Amino acid sequence: MMVEQPGGAKGVGARVLRKEDDRYMRGRGQYIADIGFVGVKDVAFYRSPVAHGRLNGITFPPHLRGRVFTNADMVGVKPITALTALPNFKPSVQPPLATGKVRHVGELVAMCLGDTRAEAEDVVAELQVDIDELPAAVDILESQAADAPLVHDEWGDNINLTSTWESDLAAAKAAATHVVSREFRTNRQCMVPIEGRGAVAEWNSRLNQLVLHSSTQMSHLVRTGIAECLGLEEAQVRVVAPDVGGGFGYKGIMTPEEVCLAWLAMQCGHPVRWLEDRREHLTASANCREHHYRMTTYTDDRGRILGLEGVTAVNVGAYSSYPVSSGLEGAQIVSNLPGPYVVPAYRCVNYSVASNKPPILPYRGVARTGVCFAMELMIDAIARAVGREPSDVRLENLVPPSAMPYTSVTGKNFDSGDYPHAIGLAVDAIDLASVRRRQQTREPDGRRIGVGFSFFTEQGAHGTSIFHGWGIPMVPGHEQAVARLTPDGSLELRIGAHSHGQGMETTLAQVAHEVLSIDLQKVKLVHGDTEYTPYSTGTWGSRGAVMSGGAVAVACKELGQRITRIAGHLMQTDPAQLRFADGAVVGPNNRMSIREVAEIWYHKPQLLAPDVHPGGLEVTAGYKPRVDTGTFSYACHAVVVAVDVECGSVEILDYVVVEDGGKLINPMVVDGQIYGGVAQGIGTALYEEMPFDSAGQPLASTLADYLLPGSAEVPAIRLIHMETLSPNTEFGVKGIGESGAIGPPAAIANAVNDALRPLGVEVAEVPLTPHRILSALAAARVGSPS
Repeated sequence: MMVEQPGGAKGVGARVLRKEDDRYMRGRGQYIADIGFVGVKDVAFYRSPVAHGRLNGITFPPHLRGRVFTNADMVGVKPITALTALPNFKPSVQPPLATGKVRHVGELVAMCLGDTRAEAEDVVAELQVDIDELPAAVDILESQAADAPLVHDEWGDNINLTSTWESDLAAAKAAATHVVSREFRTNRQCMVPIEGRGAVAEWNSRLNQLVLHSSTQMSHLVRTGIAECLGLEEAQVRVVAPDVGGGFGYKGIMTPEEVCLAWLAMQCGHPVRWLEDRREHLTASANCREHHYRMTTYTDDRGRILGLEGVTAVNVGAYSSYPVSSGLEGAQIVSNLPGPYVVPAYRCVNYSVASNKPPILPYRGVARTGVCFAMELMIDAIARAVGREPSDVRLENLVPPSAMPYTSVTGKNFDSGDYPHAIGLAVDAIDLASVRRRQQTREPDGRRIGVGFSFFTEQGAHGTSIFHGWGIPMVPGHEQAVARLTPDGSLELRIGAHSHGQGMETTLAQVAHEVLSIDLQKVKLVHGDTEYTPYSTGTWGSRGAVMSGGAVAVACKELGQRITRIAGHLMQTDPAQLRFADGAVVGPNNRMSIREVAEIWYHKPQLLAPDVHPGGLEVTAGYKPRVDTGTFSYACHAVVVAVDVECGSVEILDYVVVEDGGKLINPMVVDGQIYGGVAQGIGTALYEEMPFDSAGQPLASTLADYLLPGSAEVPAIRLIHMETLSPNTEFGVKGIGESGAIGPPAAIANAVNDALRPLGVEVAEVPLTPHRILSALAAARVGSPS
């Protein structure tokens, strides 16, 4: 069989408008809040008002019986337990509703039912909850102390997991002419998708099945977790994810609220609903990115790294979230810290530290945003120590293209790329020479100009060996897809992953078009429903295009073989001489539309060959890259800023991203992913922070306190695409969904430090708020000689 590769108008590589946007822009999307059931009632939760305390009892007026539920009511429901196989990991037990102790502000204590959400909240207000407040473990370093309050008494300390990487640094230390040490911190922030979490649950007595509608990225794993907690067979649980208004990892776990609603639906005989409000989101569960780094590099006079060592920590909060566990972040820090550089010797230890804060969750980039921040600020510190341009020091240390594929010091298999060329493109695009000239003269308004770079790789589409090696329970295997030709010649695709903004309804239709030439509007994607889709660990880790795209391609190729066998018989032509073009099977002398083939298979089987494939025009196929350790996209971010030394404000003057995501299925969709990611990264760099006081109280409970970048704060980002194909995937695709969010904090911080360097100021903590910048300036003035 010959398959025509259009490569232009509609297939892989085409800038096609997103199919799903028509319904989104017309207000026809269906989100959790749009799902209505007859007789549905609303749930509100009493959430712990303290970070740490003994829960002594809950009382309420007699007329509220049957409307208030506590842990004592949920007999037989197992607690949420997310384990790993990593050595030294200490499991936590998270009851869906608290019992014995509360361990963070916002922890669920009681579930209240009302005809409306307002009525349910009124029920919450009538509860009397007796909690003896205890001292709280809050700070990431103080929580490691021997006398720190214990989050889980049975542990004996607050160290949830210790992750290490060891190699001999003796030679590096002996040969080094420069030793550079720094300390860095990234603070807690929230994910803030436009749509918060939510769930609607009902018990179908006819099917003996729980149906849970949830705004989730991983419907099959939620089904598994719900079945485990409630003691059900997985066949008794159906999880449906409708349109999802952003996830970013926040919707990549099973939540206690989902367990509670699922249990309640089985008890009360009517559907129940919970919709997260913004205060719940900010204060109760949506935390991420609280890291601490102490790092030392050993280099030669040119800044070439001979050895790297670090002591790092991540504040994982009170519980280990299912299924990713609290071990994922720390394991990622240790394995990713050396970045895209040649590091001959490396030693690192990470402490995953429990605290009386909400559990830390995977967020776009997972640990890599913090890792990039720490490593890239180290590169600039090395450049200052050896007196070279930071971009040149990066070139000194980056893995060269001649070494690809390259195995890093921690075993990362960089599949392909030209890292130095990306740096060169960024230097030219930002016009580094003119920025340096501009810095020689004072700005008319007194502000100081700085330029900063960051470089990183993004490991995407992690495979079986990676997650098995990390001991994480959500180990991915072959990704499956179903391709079915319908009687009218349309194509139905079924996948287990789910789109929450990536445009998968369009990009996977483009993959199918590339193989079968079926018009994009005749391709329908079914996803997000465990009843109808193949099992999948879901959408996370930049795996959609690689894994689901690969599975769709394989399924469509096999389906294409069946189509050409049928068409070859009907056209009296050798199937090997047939190809697909414009929705038809084309031979040397004739053609037959795919619709005709479908009509004959379904409605006129008497015309088929006796040996026609009995499986018909429906194919289930599995896909796994040839090397399953992940793809490695990469990027260089370059930014020019202006810093006002009087008020501490930072303005982004220019922003360039040089990105290599392999073959881009739809460059327009990728551009949108990068723009959105950079906006989130700017928030991490300059604005977004969830601070806590010494008692563990969150101090930013509304969007008036928790600052998000808006259109005025996000500049016109300039994108430059490189295209180095992965040798291991269909079409050479690499994962790219998290990339935009990884680079901005490091690039912006380096630019601010570059601007303030003449004043002897160096910032090492994000977000770079005016207060932190002014404090650093004041400290430099105090420390400078008179």
